Amino acid sequence: MRITKITTLVVNAKMRNWVVVQVFTDVPGLIGIGEATVEYQARAVVGAVGDLAVTLVGRDPRDIERNWQIMYRHPFFKGGVTMMSALSGIDQALWDISAKDLNVPLWRLLGGLARDRIRMYDHLGGGSSDSVYNSDTVSSFSEKMKQSIKEGFTAVKILAVPQSTALGDESKLKHAHDLMASARMAAGPDVDIMIDFHGRTTAAMAIKYAQVLEPFKPLFLEEVVPPDQIESLKVARAGINVPIAAGERWLHRTEFLPYLQAGLIDVAQPDVCHAGGVTEIRRISALCESYGVSMAPHNPLGP
Repeated sequence: MRITKITTLVVNAKMRNWVVVQVFTDVPGLIGIGEATVEYQARAVVGAVGDLAVTLVGRDPRDIERNWQIMYRHPFFKGGVTMMSALSGIDQALWDISAKDLNVPLWRLLGGLARDRIRMYDHLGGGSSDSVYNSDTVSSFSEKMKQSIKEGFTAVKILAVPQSTALGDESKLKHAHDLMASARMAAGPDVDIMIDFHGRTTAAMAIKYAQVLEPFKPLFLEEVVPPDQIESLKVARAGINVPIAAGERWLHRTEFLPYLQAGLIDVAQPDVCHAGGVTEIRRISALCESYGVSMAPHNPLGP
Protein backbone atom coordinates (compact mmCIF):
# COMPACT_ATOMS: atom_id res chain seq x y z
CA MET A 1 0.00 0.00 0.00
CA ARG A 2 1.27 3.47 -0.88
CA ILE A 3 0.25 7.08 -0.30
CA THR A 4 -0.67 8.64 -3.64
CA LYS A 5 -1.56 12.17 -2.58
CA ILE A 6 -2.47 14.32 0.40
CA THR A 7 -5.03 17.10 0.06
CA THR A 8 -6.86 19.58 2.26
CA LEU A 9 -10.46 20.69 2.34
CA VAL A 10 -11.22 24.04 3.99
CA VAL A 11 -14.72 24.38 5.39
CA ASN A 12 -15.91 27.87 6.25
CA ALA A 13 -17.25 27.94 9.80
CA LYS A 14 -18.05 30.76 12.17
CA MET A 15 -14.96 32.08 14.02
CA ARG A 16 -12.66 29.61 12.28
CA ASN A 17 -12.21 27.60 9.11
CA TRP A 18 -12.03 23.84 9.57
CA VAL A 19 -9.07 22.28 7.78
CA VAL A 20 -9.76 18.67 6.85
CA VAL A 21 -6.83 16.53 5.70
CA GLN A 22 -7.33 13.66 3.26
CA VAL A 23 -4.64 11.04 2.65
CA PHE A 24 -5.27 8.98 -0.50
CA THR A 25 -3.84 5.52 -1.14
CA ASP A 26 -3.44 3.22 -4.12
CA VAL A 27 -6.18 1.01 -2.65
CA PRO A 28 -9.44 2.07 -4.33
CA GLY A 29 -11.68 3.93 -1.91
CA LEU A 30 -9.25 3.79 1.01
CA ILE A 31 -8.84 7.38 2.19
CA GLY A 32 -7.76 8.57 5.62
CA ILE A 33 -9.28 11.68 7.17
CA GLY A 34 -7.82 13.98 9.82
CA GLU A 35 -8.21 17.53 11.07
CA ALA A 36 -5.60 20.31 11.21
CA THR A 37 -7.70 23.32 12.17
CA VAL A 38 -5.91 26.33 13.66
CA GLU A 39 -7.92 29.46 14.33
CA TYR A 40 -7.08 32.26 11.89
CA GLN A 41 -4.27 30.27 10.23
CA ALA A 42 -6.13 28.17 7.67
CA ARG A 43 -4.01 29.20 4.67
CA ALA A 44 -0.77 28.68 6.58
CA VAL A 45 -1.81 25.20 7.70
CA VAL A 46 -2.91 24.23 4.20
CA GLY A 47 0.55 25.24 2.97
CA ALA A 48 2.23 23.27 5.75
CA VAL A 49 0.23 20.15 4.88
CA GLY A 50 1.43 20.54 1.30
CA ASP A 51 5.04 20.88 2.44
CA LEU A 52 4.80 17.71 4.54
CA ALA A 53 2.96 15.82 1.81
CA VAL A 54 6.00 15.75 -0.47
CA THR A 55 7.90 13.79 2.19
CA LEU A 56 5.23 11.07 2.41
CA VAL A 57 3.89 10.43 -1.09
CA GLY A 58 5.00 6.97 -2.16
CA ARG A 59 5.42 5.68 1.38
CA ASP A 60 3.33 3.05 3.16
CA PRO A 61 0.67 4.85 5.25
CA ARG A 62 0.67 2.01 7.76
CA ASP A 63 4.22 2.85 8.85
CA ILE A 64 2.80 5.45 11.16
CA GLU A 65 5.78 5.84 13.49
CA ARG A 66 8.25 6.15 10.62
CA ASN A 67 6.03 8.65 8.84
CA TRP A 68 5.64 10.70 12.03
CA GLN A 69 9.39 10.86 12.50
CA ILE A 70 9.90 11.87 8.87
CA MET A 71 7.38 14.70 9.17
CA TYR A 72 8.76 15.90 12.50
CA ARG A 73 12.47 15.60 11.74
CA HIS A 74 12.54 16.60 8.08
CA PRO A 75 12.10 20.38 8.59
CA PHE A 76 15.22 22.14 9.88
CA PHE A 77 12.97 24.43 11.96
CA LYS A 78 10.78 22.07 13.94
CA GLY A 79 7.56 22.61 15.79
CA GLY A 80 5.34 25.65 15.91
CA VAL A 81 1.56 25.48 15.92
CA THR A 82 1.22 25.64 12.12
CA MET A 83 3.58 22.78 11.32
CA MET A 84 2.54 20.65 14.29
CA SER A 85 -1.14 21.04 13.41
CA ALA A 86 -0.43 19.99 9.83
CA LEU A 87 1.50 16.99 11.12
CA SER A 88 -1.33 16.18 13.53
CA GLY A 89 -3.96 16.16 10.80
CA ILE A 90 -1.89 13.86 8.60
CA ASP A 91 -1.11 11.57 11.53
CA GLN A 92 -4.82 11.21 12.34
CA ALA A 93 -5.48 10.29 8.72
CA LEU A 94 -2.75 7.64 8.77
CA TRP A 95 -4.31 6.02 11.83
CA ASP A 96 -7.67 6.21 10.09
CA ILE A 97 -6.25 4.34 7.10
CA SER A 98 -4.80 1.58 9.27
CA ALA A 99 -8.08 1.12 11.13
CA LYS A 100 -10.10 1.05 7.91
CA ASP A 101 -7.64 -1.35 6.30
CA LEU A 102 -8.10 -3.79 9.18
CA ASN A 103 -11.84 -3.05 9.47
CA VAL A 104 -11.56 -2.25 13.16
CA PRO A 105 -12.25 0.89 15.21
CA LEU A 106 -9.22 3.00 16.04
CA TRP A 107 -9.44 2.26 19.74
CA ARG A 108 -8.75 -1.38 18.95
CA LEU A 109 -5.36 -0.39 17.49
CA LEU A 110 -4.57 1.61 20.63
CA GLY A 111 -4.76 -1.47 22.83
CA GLY A 112 -8.47 -2.09 23.17
CA LEU A 113 -10.83 -1.07 25.93
CA ALA A 114 -9.62 0.44 29.18
CA ARG A 115 -13.18 1.30 30.23
CA ASP A 116 -16.67 0.78 28.86
CA ARG A 117 -17.80 4.40 29.03
CA ILE A 118 -16.17 7.81 28.70
CA ARG A 119 -17.59 10.78 30.54
CA MET A 120 -18.19 13.86 28.42
CA TYR A 121 -18.60 17.49 29.40
CA ASP A 122 -20.46 20.26 27.64
CA HIS A 123 -19.20 23.77 27.02
CA LEU A 124 -21.80 26.18 28.32
CA GLY A 125 -23.80 27.17 25.27
CA GLY A 126 -23.50 23.79 23.58
CA GLY A 127 -20.81 24.74 21.09
CA SER A 128 -22.48 27.88 19.75
CA SER A 129 -19.79 30.56 19.51
CA ASP A 130 -22.33 33.30 20.24
CA SER A 131 -23.55 31.50 23.33
CA VAL A 132 -20.01 30.82 24.53
CA TYR A 133 -18.46 34.22 23.97
CA ASN A 134 -21.30 36.73 23.89
CA SER A 135 -23.40 35.56 26.82
CA ASP A 136 -22.04 36.74 30.13
CA THR A 137 -25.11 37.54 32.19
CA VAL A 138 -26.30 35.73 35.27
CA SER A 139 -29.59 34.79 33.60
CA SER A 140 -27.91 33.43 30.45
CA PHE A 141 -25.49 31.31 32.48
CA SER A 142 -28.35 29.86 34.48
CA GLU A 143 -30.47 29.09 31.41
CA LYS A 144 -27.64 27.48 29.48
CA MET A 145 -26.55 25.40 32.44
CA LYS A 146 -30.08 24.02 32.75
CA GLN A 147 -30.04 23.19 29.04
CA SER A 148 -26.77 21.26 29.35
CA ILE A 149 -28.16 19.27 32.26
CA LYS A 150 -31.37 18.60 30.35
CA GLU A 151 -29.26 17.10 27.56
CA GLY A 152 -27.72 14.68 30.03
CA PHE A 153 -24.34 16.23 30.81
CA THR A 154 -22.96 15.83 34.32
CA ALA A 155 -20.06 18.24 33.79
CA VAL A 156 -19.99 21.66 32.12
CA LYS A 157 -17.18 24.09 31.32
CA ILE A 158 -17.83 27.81 31.59
CA LEU A 159 -16.08 31.10 30.81
CA ALA A 160 -16.65 33.05 34.00
CA VAL A 161 -13.46 35.14 33.89
CA PRO A 162 -13.71 38.30 31.73
CA GLN A 163 -11.81 38.40 28.46
CA SER A 164 -8.42 40.14 28.27
CA THR A 165 -8.18 40.67 31.99
CA ALA A 166 -4.55 40.92 33.00
CA LEU A 167 -5.26 43.37 35.82
CA GLY A 168 -8.82 43.32 37.09
CA ASP A 169 -10.88 45.32 39.52
CA GLU A 170 -13.42 44.48 42.19
CA SER A 171 -16.36 44.78 39.79
CA LYS A 172 -14.87 42.12 37.51
CA LEU A 173 -14.17 39.83 40.43
CA LYS A 174 -17.75 40.26 41.61
CA HIS A 175 -19.06 39.58 38.10
CA ALA A 176 -17.07 36.33 37.92
CA HIS A 177 -18.42 35.39 41.35
CA ASP A 178 -22.00 36.07 40.30
CA LEU A 179 -21.68 34.09 37.06
CA MET A 180 -20.27 31.09 38.90
CA ALA A 181 -22.92 31.39 41.59
CA SER A 182 -25.70 31.33 38.99
CA ALA A 183 -24.13 28.35 37.24
CA ARG A 184 -23.78 26.42 40.49
CA MET A 185 -27.31 27.24 41.60
CA ALA A 186 -28.69 25.99 38.28
CA ALA A 187 -26.48 22.90 38.27
CA GLY A 188 -26.97 21.83 41.85
CA PRO A 189 -24.27 20.07 43.89
CA ASP A 190 -23.85 16.96 41.75
CA VAL A 191 -22.78 18.52 38.43
CA ASP A 192 -19.10 19.30 37.99
CA ILE A 193 -18.20 22.77 36.73
CA MET A 194 -14.86 23.65 35.15
CA ILE A 195 -13.76 27.25 34.60
CA ASP A 196 -11.59 28.19 31.62
CA PHE A 197 -9.43 31.29 32.16
CA HIS A 198 -8.04 31.12 28.58
CA GLY A 199 -4.69 32.33 29.92
CA ARG A 200 -6.07 35.84 30.28
CA THR A 201 -4.78 36.74 33.71
CA THR A 202 -1.57 37.35 35.59
CA ALA A 203 -0.67 35.00 38.42
CA ALA A 204 -1.78 37.57 40.99
CA MET A 205 -5.17 38.02 39.35
CA ALA A 206 -5.57 34.27 38.83
CA ILE A 207 -5.23 33.83 42.58
CA LYS A 208 -7.81 36.55 43.23
CA TYR A 209 -10.28 34.98 40.80
CA ALA A 210 -9.67 31.56 42.29
CA GLN A 211 -10.44 32.87 45.76
CA VAL A 212 -13.90 34.10 44.72
CA LEU A 213 -14.61 30.95 42.68
CA GLU A 214 -13.34 28.29 45.09
CA PRO A 215 -16.43 28.33 47.38
CA PHE A 216 -18.50 26.95 44.48
CA LYS A 217 -16.27 23.86 44.25
CA PRO A 218 -15.10 23.91 40.61
CA LEU A 219 -13.68 20.64 39.34
CA PHE A 220 -10.67 22.47 37.92
CA LEU A 221 -9.45 25.85 36.69
CA GLU A 222 -8.04 25.82 33.17
CA GLU A 223 -5.15 27.85 31.76
CA VAL A 224 -5.04 30.26 34.67
CA VAL A 225 -2.00 32.05 33.18
CA PRO A 226 -0.61 32.28 29.62
CA PRO A 227 0.59 28.84 28.48
CA ASP A 228 4.24 29.81 28.04
CA GLN A 229 4.74 31.28 31.52
CA ILE A 230 5.92 28.47 33.77
CA GLU A 231 7.19 30.83 36.48
CA SER A 232 3.81 32.56 36.61
CA LEU A 233 2.10 29.20 36.97
CA LYS A 234 4.38 28.36 39.89
CA VAL A 235 3.18 31.51 41.65
CA ALA A 236 -0.46 30.80 40.80
CA ARG A 237 -0.17 27.17 41.87
CA ALA A 238 1.08 28.19 45.30
CA GLY A 239 -1.95 30.41 45.88
CA ILE A 240 -4.75 28.32 44.36
CA ASN A 241 -6.48 25.49 46.19
CA VAL A 242 -8.36 24.07 43.19
CA PRO A 243 -6.97 21.53 40.69
CA ILE A 244 -5.34 23.19 37.68
CA ALA A 245 -5.64 22.06 34.06
CA ALA A 246 -3.48 23.16 31.14
CA GLY A 247 -1.94 21.98 27.90
CA GLU A 248 -4.25 22.75 24.99
CA ARG A 249 -1.57 25.04 23.51
CA TRP A 250 1.43 22.83 24.21
CA LEU A 251 2.56 21.03 21.08
CA HIS A 252 4.90 18.22 22.11
CA ARG A 253 5.70 16.02 25.09
CA THR A 254 8.80 18.13 25.79
CA GLU A 255 6.51 21.11 26.44
CA PHE A 256 4.47 19.12 28.97
CA LEU A 257 7.48 17.66 30.76
CA PRO A 258 8.70 20.68 32.80
CA TYR A 259 5.17 21.35 34.06
CA LEU A 260 4.79 17.72 35.07
CA GLN A 261 8.19 17.63 36.74
CA ALA A 262 7.35 20.74 38.76
CA GLY A 263 3.95 19.38 39.81
CA LEU A 264 2.14 22.39 38.37
CA ILE A 265 -0.90 20.72 36.80
CA ASP A 266 -3.46 18.13 37.84
CA VAL A 267 -5.09 17.65 34.43
CA ALA A 268 -3.22 17.67 31.11
CA GLN A 269 -5.16 18.72 28.01
CA PRO A 270 -3.23 17.90 24.84
CA ASP A 271 -5.14 18.69 21.66
CA VAL A 272 -5.08 15.94 19.04
CA CYS A 273 -5.21 18.58 16.29
CA HIS A 274 -2.12 20.42 17.52
CA ALA A 275 0.04 18.17 19.70
CA GLY A 276 1.26 15.67 17.13
CA GLY A 277 -1.90 13.71 16.46
CA VAL A 278 -2.75 10.31 17.89
CA THR A 279 0.89 9.22 17.87
CA GLU A 280 2.18 12.00 20.10
CA ILE A 281 -0.92 12.03 22.31
CA ARG A 282 -0.12 8.44 23.26
CA ARG A 283 3.37 9.49 24.36
CA ILE A 284 2.00 12.42 26.33
CA SER A 285 -0.52 10.10 27.99
CA ALA A 286 2.23 7.75 29.13
CA LEU A 287 4.24 10.69 30.42
CA CYS A 288 1.27 11.99 32.41
CA GLU A 289 0.66 8.58 33.92
CA SER A 290 4.27 8.53 35.12
CA TYR A 291 3.62 11.71 37.12
CA GLY A 292 0.15 10.78 38.38
CA VAL A 293 -1.55 13.46 36.30
CA SER A 294 -4.96 12.92 34.73
CA MET A 295 -5.49 13.59 31.05
CA ALA A 296 -8.50 15.15 29.33
CA PRO A 297 -7.83 15.29 25.56
CA HIS A 298 -8.82 18.67 24.20
CA ASN A 299 -10.47 19.73 20.96
CA PRO A 300 -12.92 22.61 20.46
CA LEU A 301 -12.44 22.84 16.71
CA GLY A 302 -14.15 20.93 13.91
CA PRO A 303 -17.27 18.78 13.91
